[in-house]
Amino acid sequence: MNFLFKFVATAFLICNSTTLLSKESMSSIQNPAIQLLNNFSDSQSPGIQYIVANKNSIIFKHSVGLADVESSTPLSMSHTLAGFSMTKTLTAIAILQLVEHDKLGLDTPVIKYVNHPYDSNITIRQLITHTAGLPNPIPLKWVHLAENHHDFNEPEALSHILNNHNKMESKPGASYEYSNIGYWLLGSVIESITEKSYSNYVIENIFKPLSLSPQEINFQILDEKKHAKGYLKKWSFMNLFGRFFIDNEILGEYEQNWLHIKNNYLNGPSFGGVIGTSKALVHILQDLLRDQSALLSPASKKLLYEQHEIEGEKIDMTLGWHKGNLDGISYYYKEGGGAGFHGEMRIYPDVGIVSVLMTNRTSFNSRNNMSELDILFIKHGI
Repeated sequence: MNFLFKFVATAFLICNSTTLLSKESMSSIQNPAIQLLNNFSDSQSPGIQYIVANKNSIIFKHSVGLADVESSTPLSMSHTLAGFSMTKTLTAIAILQLVEHDKLGLDTPVIKYVNHPYDSNITIRQLITHTAGLPNPIPLKWVHLAENHHDFNEPEALSHILNNHNKMESKPGASYEYSNIGYWLLGSVIESITEKSYSNYVIENIFKPLSLSPQEINFQILDEKKHAKGYLKKWSFMNLFGRFFIDNEILGEYEQNWLHIKNNYLNGPSFGGVIGTSKALVHILQDLLRDQSALLSPASKKLLYEQHEIEGEKIDMTLGWHKGNLDGISYYYKEGGGAGFHGEMRIYPDVGIVSVLMTNRTSFNSRNNMSELDILFIKHGI
């Protein structure tokens, strides 16, 4: 009995010291991460949300800077921000769900579902991997004010773009040519097959299965008080010269050293329309990291990460992700940026973590800054 007591007591001390060590270890990572975030955004500037998780829990989350420069409102983790092209991965997931349910095939010609002016042999797979050879004109004017959304006609807007940009950049399947038009067409494919709007399909089949509320992630701003204001830096290339490409109706007033961008929506939600918190996006990434995903079967999830090939040569693109490398560790990512916002989300399958960074300012080097943050957690094997 005495031996048993000593054994239990020793075990308790070992476990307790491990817990203390773990807390100390986490502190040694969190403090540098917070310091880096403070370096990237000060208390007078637009802010940053940053979050890291494994498949089961949040490891680290922190926000710095302002959601509203004029009122000096701090950015919290519950503020929503525009995700822009991070939406493309959601569109790819939606397409793979339809493939999984035999509603379409990846190598089916797009023309079967949507009329377009390009080569009739262009396939769904080529649109997802940006190898269809479609043009990619600067889309900064493909927006409308949030207050005018009820009068917006998306099919008419898409038709206008297709008519004005109807020349191919290359032959289908011949090369990688990034194209927002391609993902806008994928949204129309989803609508043609499901007879639902793209937004409603994603809400019902991606957000709801993960119990994500409309207040956390959506395609509209439900509460302006909980949505961060987007900004351009006053003395920046984008503000001085980019305004030639931006629709002037979305430009607001200067707030200290920042130009406020009025709330607006992209004309094509499937290539960049998601609006949400970094925490909501990280929940989606956590699901994709798990062995049993609520969104995709194992076979479909494998397709999501399958590196695409052109004439036998692999490119850094999969069916929904771009592929990167950080200190020898492979990761999958999608960056998104536009008028007033910038962000990036990543999955590191080999180390079992995911991360999301979102900011409410256009000019931000998410690639380098996020790598500086992520490596802190990767090096400690968390």
